[in-house]
Amino acid sequence: MEKNEFAPLEELSQWTHQVADGELTPWDRFPEIYLYMDQVLTFMETQLHLFEQEGSPLLTSSMVNNYVKDGVLPRPEKKKYSRSHLVQLTILCLLKQVLSIPNIHLLLNDLERRGDMHTLYDCFCTAQEKAFQEVCSRTDCAAADGKDALVQLALQLSVEAGARRTAAEKILSDLQKQKQQLEEEMKEQAKEKEKSKSKDKESDTD
Repeated sequence: MEKNEFAPLEELSQWTHQVADGELTPWDRFPEIYLYMDQVLTFMETQLHLFEQEGSPLLTSSMVNNYVKDGVLPRPEKKKYSRSHLVQLTILCLLKQVLSIPNIHLLLNDLERRGDMHTLYDCFCTAQEKAFQEVCSRTDCAAADGKDALVQLALQLSVEAGARRTAAEKILSDLQKQKQQLEEEMKEQAKEKEKSKSKDKESDTD
């Protein structure tokens, strides 16, 4: 076997070790100062480089502007972005490979209501690192068994990813329906209260 035939497996092994041993930037190591767009992109490139496919950046200035325009990301302050912006962009960029942007927005909003952004990001990082360590371990084992084992693992991971995405989307869809139902019930209750007040006023007038 020619030496260059080993290159893809060597690259794969190198990548799995980098991902398994690496970690996302901890909360307290994010820039405390506000950043302009070019600084944001430079920081995020370092943050996301292990997860990008060649020629397909996970974040561009146009994407950031669209997230702000669509209300997915808070507006910058005088064209400057805070640590909270960087955290939300990190989560957005990594989850958008699995979920739609509206679903990510829904998920972030719901999680933010349950806790602060610092806690949310810590939980995200823990889940991310645990998931990649498990996947990288399986990949290393398959690589040791050869190409056929890697092909089989790629199929298994694809099926698992599809199943988990479907489950995640179903959960978020049901949560959105519950939220809308609750909002409608609250509107109806408010209308009933207004009707009751109007009747009371009419009674007082009589």
